[in-house]
Amino acid sequence: MRALAVCRDELVIRTLHKVLSETFDIEFLVESRPLARRLVDDQIAASVGDPKRIDSYLRADLSPSTCVIVEDDGRRGLKGVVTAIRDAGGSLLYVLHAGARPSRRKKPDDLKALVPELTHLDLADLLSVALTTELDRALTRARVQQYQRYFADVDRVLILLHNEPDPDALAAGLALRTLLRRTRATAIIGAMKGVTRPENLRMAELLDIQVETVTAEEFAAFDRIATVDVQPHYFEGLLPRVDLVVDHHPEQAGYTTVFKDIRPDYGSTCTILTEHMRAVDVNVSERMATAMLYAIKSDTLFFARHTNRSDLDAFTFLYPLADAALIRKMEGAEITLERLEHVTRALATSRLEEQILSAFVGETTREDFIPYTADFLLQVEGVRWVIVSGIVGGQFIVSVRNLGYSRNAGEFVKACFGDIGSAGGHRALAKAVLPAERFRAKYGDLSGVGIAARLGELAKDFLADTLNSDKKPAEKADAKS
Repeated sequence: MRALAVCRDELVIRTLHKVLSETFDIEFLVESRPLARRLVDDQIAASVGDPKRIDSYLRADLSPSTCVIVEDDGRRGLKGVVTAIRDAGGSLLYVLHAGARPSRRKKPDDLKALVPELTHLDLADLLSVALTTELDRALTRARVQQYQRYFADVDRVLILLHNEPDPDALAAGLALRTLLRRTRATAIIGAMKGVTRPENLRMAELLDIQVETVTAEEFAAFDRIATVDVQPHYFEGLLPRVDLVVDHHPEQAGYTTVFKDIRPDYGSTCTILTEHMRAVDVNVSERMATAMLYAIKSDTLFFARHTNRSDLDAFTFLYPLADAALIRKMEGAEITLERLEHVTRALATSRLEEQILSAFVGETTREDFIPYTADFLLQVEGVRWVIVSGIVGGQFIVSVRNLGYSRNAGEFVKACFGDIGSAGGHRALAKAVLPAERFRAKYGDLSGVGIAARLGELAKDFLADTLNSDKKPAEKADAKS
């Protein structure tokens, strides 16, 4: 597309040329002959003319499809310029306010009357996004380079994931190892409980991501420890120290670290690490892009929950680099007999009241059966909240899901279980892990049906309290009366 920019300020001209030249065939109309010569010498198309004369635009071959940008620096009669452009046949007109914008403040409608399609733009607004992006990238670059140096001169590094690592944890571990410029021999990707969920195993096998099982006794053997997609509080004091934390879950207290990058407004830890890789110009291989793209899709349910512009930007960057066929092969949670059995167990104890479905699956061998059941039951018609619990190795696990626009699931588990175990999450999904005896001590030695009923009551009370706290004082008074 062709564009003609009518400008006076050289800085504005060079800025517009840098921003628009890749997309537009842009030419500049200026009044100063020396300025035009400087621009032409720098291979910027420019011509000299009076912007208030029709023949200046006729010589520039102006047509109705030419995009015309007029700089308003507050010093010349803008109405005369717009009139000349209109009379020469121009209609796609943008006024770029680069100065004090007196014309825009006083009588912008006068210009609209001349050219109805006229649009006002602020140079500061146009530049602020690009400038903010560049400054953010510079800050990220400095942060990454700092932790790269800190990890560079040691022999053994542990990149620690949460138990039963999901795609976001697996891909984040792989990405951080690449950022640290390390190999499998010098940077172990580890977890205290490894990968067992079928689709996660499939991802690990197809992308050759090896997760080693590590014990608390082995932590001291590593020179540096980093956690990704999880924070140290999750390990309940077993970590002697941590050197780097990268996570997208709400920030938790009770630990110290040398470096951290925690962004709870992001939908995926891999979005954060994509920004880290781009900031320091790391070469993203097809394998890496495939892992990270799949992780972002998985953690955001393909942008159906807890996502923002940064997740979309990361997805857009990774998509052309990834193997789409391999992602299709990894996608989809298979319905197995074991999973159906746990859904059946949950239904046997379930209680549905006020659109809250609570259930207990009893003792089970794998933690992932509990969130799978919660995800499955959220699809039931008329259900807005699901709370599924179970016991794995003496640990009481609670998995919460809701439709996202409801009350905060993370706040619910922290309010009910934060004092007796690890609890947290986002608005639409959350989790609590606590010793089973602590649950019984606080809520009673209940049967399976009793546990489901108690969890449902807790959720109902939480939602009612939250709703009341959101009301204005006058509304509360009306409710009491």
